[in-house]
Amino acid sequence: MGQYLLKNANIVNEGKVFSGDLLIKGSRIEKIADSIEISGQQKVEVIDLKGKYLIPGLIDDQVHFREPGLTHKGNIFSESRSAVAGGITSFMEMPNTVPNALDQDLLADKYHIGAKDSLANYSFYMGASNDNIEEVLKTDKSQVCGVKVFMGSSTGNMLVDNEKTLRGIFSRIDSLIATHCEDEATIRLNIEKAKAQYGDQVPFDQHPIIRSEEACYLSSSKAVSLAKEYETRLHILHISTAKECELFDNSIPLQKKKITAEACTHHLWFSDQDYKNKGAFIKWNPAIKTADDRDGIWNALLTDKIDVLATDHAPHTLTEKNNPYFKAPSGGPLAQHALVSLLEFYKKGKISIEKIVEKACHNPAILFQVKERGFIREGYMADLVIIDPNKSWTVKKENILAKCGWSPFEGVTYSHSVDKTFVNGNLVYSNNQIIDKSRGQRLLFDRQY
Repeated sequence: MGQYLLKNANIVNEGKVFSGDLLIKGSRIEKIADSIEISGQQKVEVIDLKGKYLIPGLIDDQVHFREPGLTHKGNIFSESRSAVAGGITSFMEMPNTVPNALDQDLLADKYHIGAKDSLANYSFYMGASNDNIEEVLKTDKSQVCGVKVFMGSSTGNMLVDNEKTLRGIFSRIDSLIATHCEDEATIRLNIEKAKAQYGDQVPFDQHPIIRSEEACYLSSSKAVSLAKEYETRLHILHISTAKECELFDNSIPLQKKKITAEACTHHLWFSDQDYKNKGAFIKWNPAIKTADDRDGIWNALLTDKIDVLATDHAPHTLTEKNNPYFKAPSGGPLAQHALVSLLEFYKKGKISIEKIVEKACHNPAILFQVKERGFIREGYMADLVIIDPNKSWTVKKENILAKCGWSPFEGVTYSHSVDKTFVNGNLVYSNNQIIDKSRGQRLLFDRQY
């Protein structure tokens, strides 16, 4: 770990874009100024950004990196590698690995893997089930990002569909509760209807009909109702319908919100018209839905009803994806391509670069109360990303870093590229290469609820 002087940057931070220099010393941002000069006595590597963008590292509050138990799909090292290549310097990983992270020992095992293998900073959610609330209550909210509740299908024993259990979770847990909201009874009924019509050969364009707007809204509205009843700190993940956006409030600042929401890149990019060409490769839960839903999510994001941007990075192998509808698993790799996808919308005038940074860097830090990250501030950890706005590139199998080796964005040409990524002051990614395999740090949280 050395010192770096980043010269002539277009710094994007806290709603502004301004020209300046930034000095990294050790793991932290030492100084930000219009111009910084270094004496000949100091050993500093000077990098002239020549007007490239400098942003805080992204904080991704929802990934599935598949370790332990599903490492043929991905692992902490391989998927954190794809994350830092995509400008994500911190991630929060889900508990539906094998075994499910449903007790404190299994959760601790994941933190040991993170410390050993992750190139990015990391946190892991504690998982809730229908019968582990006493174990969940042991979770240290200053050390763990939150508790994950699957109010819809999941791996193993993680579907929480018992009313009494849900009320126990919402009334007793004082940590942040993150929910996957889809009503299981509605989905099962829709599956039976699809089977009656198509047999086993259900086309992929039925996915948003099976995992419908109704299924999402029933579950999300129930979660919001319970959170309001018990004053729970609720965060609803991967909003996929315009109707759900009506559940959220933009009249109060994020710091004071008790109920928050997340949008994911695939729900902002694709629509149900893309199933014809993409099929299983855009099969996610909750489903990608109509263009009107996509527009509604964009509107909610830009008007601050939706608070953060994330990926829901969830890789599966090509062999697994190349199956008929019922056998093809839901999810796909996104960490490497989320930021550059958002920058395409910036180029088209859909969203400002300041807003991207707000939603993907600042707001996750505020929402989860992450300690000393998510902003470009003197004294903060030096998690930084340099973006080249003039270096276009095309997604091909040979430049995909996720272990699964494919992407729903294959063939897309991006106008921006991630030039360099710093994690805790270490230059881990530069010029399309992982150049430093220093390990990330465990995220810490300044919780005040």
